[in-house]
Amino acid sequence: MAYENLIRLAEVMDRLRSPGGCPWDAEQSHESLLKYLLEESYEFIESVENNDRAHMREELGDLLLQVYFHSRIAEENATDPFTIDDVAAAVAEKLISRHPHVFGDTKVDNSQDVLENWEKIKNSEKGRTSVVDGVPLGQPALPLASKLIYRAEKNRGETPPLPDYEIEESEEALGSQFLSLISWAVSKNLDPEAALRKAALKYRDSLLSKEPR
Repeated sequence: MAYENLIRLAEVMDRLRSPGGCPWDAEQSHESLLKYLLEESYEFIESVENNDRAHMREELGDLLLQVYFHSRIAEENATDPFTIDDVAAAVAEKLISRHPHVFGDTKVDNSQDVLENWEKIKNSEKGRTSVVDGVPLGQPALPLASKLIYRAEKNRGETPPLPDYEIEESEEALGSQFLSLISWAVSKNLDPEAALRKAALKYRDSLLSKEPR
């Protein structure tokens, strides 16, 4: 398998960012590019949902560009520079260390075992002492709440109570329930995003309060 185009992309990015290259590219920073990273992520998600192979390839390229662009900017940092090769090396080592059932002698029976091992190894690598360490608070409320509950489950923490009524176990039914609840909130002039965010942060505080100090 050849990877010459990955090298070519690094060379193109270097040319654009270097003196005599593109003025717009030269002006960008990590901060100014963040909106494009989000936009390209959403566009790729849409292409997957539409099963549009041509756009999937295009949007993956746009996401790859963001990785290369940020890495090229990082090379210019005076105190802690790193390159696209450093980024690739780090993620390769991470994949190896977190898949001991593939690259080592660890035995697993199913994907659930894999996820549990991943969390244990990740906690050890990062020196995490709290179930909520590393959960980004700036993300939207729904993924924030989902991540907090996921972390609690994987680390035997307390999870929020389940509904006291029957819910059909399908994504379609769950989506309809969410939509109805959001419709109700809007009709009552309540912000569903703000409400869930407050509840998620309160849940996060409750997890922290139950941890040993």
